[in-house]
Amino acid sequence: MAVQQAQVHESSHPTPMIYILIAVILTVITTVEVAVVFMEGLRPLLVPILLVLSAAKFVIVVGFYMHLKFDARLFTMMFTGGFVLAVSVLLAWIALFDNFYIPPA
Repeated sequence: MAVQQAQVHESSHPTPMIYILIAVILTVITTVEVAVVFMEGLRPLLVPILLVLSAAKFVIVVGFYMHLKFDARLFTMMFTGGFVLAVSVLLAWIALFDNFYIPPA
C-alpha cells in the first residue's frame, strides 16, 4: 500500500511591503474616522459614515491579516455571513429604538 503524501497548497502571500501599505491604509481610515467625529457639518451623517469606514477596515483586516483572501471561499462566506448578520441586527436595533423613543417632557 503506497503512502500518500499530503499536498501542500502554496499560494503567493503578500510581501512585507504590502502589509506596511495595508497598515498605512488602515491608519488613514482611522484618521478619517476621528476627523469625521469632530466635523459639525457631518453630524447628521455620522453613523452611516462611521459604519461604512468600519466595514471597510473589517474587510481589509479579515482579508489580509487573517489571510482570508488566500483561503477557501467557504471561510469568506462564513465571515461575510456573520458580518452581514451583525450589521443587520445592529441596524434593526437602531431603527427600533430610534423610531419608538419618546423624549421626556
